[in-house]
Amino acid sequence: MSDIRQIGVSRTLLWAEFVGFYVVIPVLVAVFLPPGRLFEALFVFMLAGLALLAFTPGFEWRELLRGWRAIDWPRVGVLSVVTLLAGVIVMQMAAPARMFSLLDRPQMLLTIAVFYPLLSALPQEVVFRALYFRRYRDIVPEGIPGLLLNAGLFSLAHLMYWNSIVMVMTFAGGFVFAWAHIVRRSFPMAWVMHSVAGLIVFACGLGIYFYSGNVVRPF
Repeated sequence: MSDIRQIGVSRTLLWAEFVGFYVVIPVLVAVFLPPGRLFEALFVFMLAGLALLAFTPGFEWRELLRGWRAIDWPRVGVLSVVTLLAGVIVMQMAAPARMFSLLDRPQMLLTIAVFYPLLSALPQEVVFRALYFRRYRDIVPEGIPGLLLNAGLFSLAHLMYWNSIVMVMTFAGGFVFAWAHIVRRSFPMAWVMHSVAGLIVFACGLGIYFYSGNVVRPF
């Protein structure tokens, strides 16, 4: 029995749900919601994604715990180095005075290190990897096209920051995280990579582009 029949909706309705959740809502939030409400909107979006996953027939939360042994730590290390180099280059070009500015605020950096993996990276990975590839696997393309689509939608979800640096970073990161989830068959690896990359982004100063107070809409 296909996943679509298990979910109990037609392919058309599933596509409508998919487009509404991953395309329409992010665009509406980016265009109409006041920048000061972005984090609230992101929180509600994540809750909605968790609810959809919870009500996906056959899904069990323990599925997210599988794959720890599949984590390729050398590749996590490579991602860390690449992220750091990219962050330094971008900050040197865009905002050299802010580079590694959080190193002067160790308590803030420690707070990010503790809470970012749990409150940001984890729910994002549940929604954009576990939900995407579990609930909608009968309608999304497989292989590289599927990874590219996932990365594109992950980037679109960050349109609310209206910043090309954020869009490029999240597209690249989304592709890598999707690869870890699908090719390595390891949700934990996707989460670890997301957490490590995010911490490096904040540490090198790129976090200024993910701050709602700096959002400037082009219209």
